[in-house]
Amino acid sequence: MADRAVGVLRPLSRRSSSATTAKPTVVLGIDPGTAVTGYGVVSSDMRGHSTLVECGVIRTAASQPLPKRLFDIYEGISELIARHKPDRVAVESVFYARNVRTTIVLGHARGVILLAAQAAGIEIDEYPPAEIKKVITGTGAATKAQIQFMVATLLRLKTPPQPADAADGVAAALCSCMSPRLPRPILLQEPK
Repeated sequence: MADRAVGVLRPLSRRSSSATTAKPTVVLGIDPGTAVTGYGVVSSDMRGHSTLVECGVIRTAASQPLPKRLFDIYEGISELIARHKPDRVAVESVFYARNVRTTIVLGHARGVILLAAQAAGIEIDEYPPAEIKKVITGTGAATKAQIQFMVATLLRLKTPPQPADAADGVAAALCSCMSPRLPRPILLQEPK
């Protein structure tokens, strides 16, 4: 089992209007990695207000063989999906590293993440790292510190999510929430 470090946990406030309430859209954002996989769960309402539900990282032991590490990532993502029941999963797509082996191993991690989401029947959004950075900070060349600052600003947090991998997962979720492809939340009749 992977060591799971959990970050910020914020309660959701669900305000209702007099006639109807909107079911918020929940997005699980993931920054894939074999050593550290960052994640963030964000809830977005019909007005476009987003709230951080949870963020953290899934860590795997470097001493373990790759198949065991991939299984730990799959298990961790499956656990998050079962706990939060997201409407969408937003995953950072593969970037081309100078080291081909790094790119291939990252592809393996993405594969088990995509498998976990597909097995749960969840819609998957994939975004290049530069697109996530541009949506969140306004520039595709943003630093990790800039991403952390903007994630904290957009979500009205007192401090940025830690570690940076968790902030990157939150940024992926926010990118999906801010995307025009995201369907509007479902309106439900308020119980009488």
